[in-house]
Amino acid sequence: MKILVIKFRHIGDVLLTTTFVRNLRLSYPNAQIDIAVNDDCEAIYKYNNDINNLFLYPRKSIKNSNIFKKIFTEWNFLKQITAENYDIVFNLTEGDRGAIYSLLSKAKTRVGVESKNSFIKKLNPYTISAPFPKNIHTVEKNLHYLSLAKIPVIDKRVYMSHSENDEAKISQLLSNKNIDRFIHIHPVSRWLFKCWSSEGFAEVIDYIQDIYSIPVIITAAPDSKERQRVDKIISLCKNRPIDLSGQLTLNELSALIKRAELFIGVDTAPMHMAAAHDTPVIALFGPTNPQSWGPWENSIATSCWKDIYQTQYCGIHTVIRREKGEILVTDEGKISTGMMKIESDTVITETQRYLGDNK
Repeated sequence: MKILVIKFRHIGDVLLTTTFVRNLRLSYPNAQIDIAVNDDCEAIYKYNNDINNLFLYPRKSIKNSNIFKKIFTEWNFLKQITAENYDIVFNLTEGDRGAIYSLLSKAKTRVGVESKNSFIKKLNPYTISAPFPKNIHTVEKNLHYLSLAKIPVIDKRVYMSHSENDEAKISQLLSNKNIDRFIHIHPVSRWLFKCWSSEGFAEVIDYIQDIYSIPVIITAAPDSKERQRVDKIISLCKNRPIDLSGQLTLNELSALIKRAELFIGVDTAPMHMAAAHDTPVIALFGPTNPQSWGPWENSIATSCWKDIYQTQYCGIHTVIRREKGEILVTDEGKISTGMMKIESDTVITETQRYLGDNK
């Protein structure tokens, strides 16, 4: 039995497919299970033992290439997939590329998200299809396609993996800084409108370090805009946090998050990584719907999140949301007015719930 899973989306989206893949492995322990993802998502499945082969779609390279190179690269990637002669293909992406790859795979069973493109629909890319379900968590949306294929759902945990070398690097880094316990704050996202105010994060960082004497480690991707946002937050802090922004790979970041006492951040991939490691999360949400994207609580195996504008809880995790607001363009980039309605006192109060009242 050969099975291919396709998920051409961003890092957090791909991480939430690990539940889907784990259940495939449990039902087909001896099958060849492969996955195709965008190349910037490699870290999610690099050390995942539930898959046999990882196909990396060179999204950025194709995007920046001329038409001839695009065709050549697409063709080579397609050949890798068609050469495997898959029995089952699951496309968990709403886009057209996954639908076309599913069709051209010639797999006997092709399960996928019903396309909104009328031309693609006429091609009948799937033998089993349905629209992406609404009003449920993304983990549950993915698992819906297992149910359509009559495959049981046994395990509802989300998994994030890294190597022993990643563990060793983080252990050495913490040892060098004499850190036994810490709070991890990841205040940025590739989508800047998901970010909270720099002033708010600085106030929370100072509160944690002044009141609890627990060091705060702040992280971000190497992206220049994310680094600039972190630099501004740190410049506003009276008590400087430990800045590891742009210094860790995603797998090293995973090892760091696993060690954190508490994760505070916005709706981004590291938030989902923290939840996967059962690290308590305080997540700040604006325009994104937590019903679909809130931190998944592994121990409950279902989502408690609602599309509401208030503080809510699901197991060990917390989501703070005030209003959807508008997306505005400013000198610092796009901001969500809804995110700016979140009060620093609220974030501090929720932090106290985890750490206790040391006043």
